Amino acid sequence: MGIGVLCALLAGAMWGMVFIAPRALPAFSPWELTLGRYLAYGVIAAITAAPILPRIARKITRADCLALFRQSCSGNLVYFVFVAFGVQLAGVAPTSLIVGILPITVTMLGRRDHGAVPLSRLIWPLLVVAAGIVCINVDLFGHEATTMAADARPVWQRIAGIACAVGALCSWTWYAVDNARYLQRNPHFSSNEWSALYGISSGILSAALTLAALLAVGTSWMNAGGRAWGTFWVVNAAVALGASLIGNNLWNIASRRLPLTLSGQMIAFETLFALAYGFVYDDRWPRPLEMAAIALLIAGVGWSVRLHANNKSA
Repeated sequence: MGIGVLCALLAGAMWGMVFIAPRALPAFSPWELTLGRYLAYGVIAAITAAPILPRIARKITRADCLALFRQSCSGNLVYFVFVAFGVQLAGVAPTSLIVGILPITVTMLGRRDHGAVPLSRLIWPLLVVAAGIVCINVDLFGHEATTMAADARPVWQRIAGIACAVGALCSWTWYAVDNARYLQRNPHFSSNEWSALYGISSGILSAALTLAALLAVGTSWMNAGGRAWGTFWVVNAAVALGASLIGNNLWNIASRRLPLTLSGQMIAFETLFALAYGFVYDDRWPRPLEMAAIALLIAGVGWSVRLHANNKSA
């Protein structure tokens, strides 16, 4: 279990960088960021997995292919499109904090699994986390008064960004539960092998969508001025290697070693690292309501972890 917790923490450190990529590449749309990231992920995964691909190919089944397809769609493509839209429309902090209630939503969906805490005992931790989300949204909508009008986001834009963050939350919640249960039921792939297959399937889906987009609208959009394609591919390759290949492999190890109701809590590390990276990127300290939101999030998730531990010892 100690190794599982450590791997989950390191996975969160890797995943936190995905919230910075849309800020570092503001000239590119969320669709371009998503396809670029997972094209790079597919290429890197195929290269690194080349020596073991013959062995993997002999073990893969139709059920595995279906699982890879649905998890690649939900956990990669759909999730990252929502995250990119959320960051560009509402900002890093609100997006990462809304996605940050993943520990609670995953626990709720896993409440019927072995060792789960009854939902009735999670009401207070849920309310604490909800209070954290209220704090960050009050900060988001109130901060406009202390910023220059030219830099303030319109209300409709911030609302749309929050809606996208909620979409990312729902998408990744479903993926986390489905992936953990599938890995525990199907031990014929190692965490490294499953991560490689996951990357290759994501790359294939991204290549198909990219080809469809090129056939539909052509290549004229690629020549738009002010867009640094070299930086685009460097950033996406870094995110693909760190957050996708390494982060997903670490998470698969954690998912196998931890019960679902505990591994769900570990996703909080992603939010905390994303916030830390965001504050460093913006070169500022968190504002009081942001600090309150972080504290409430940590308290709510920690409370849930404690309830889980007590339930297990009982």
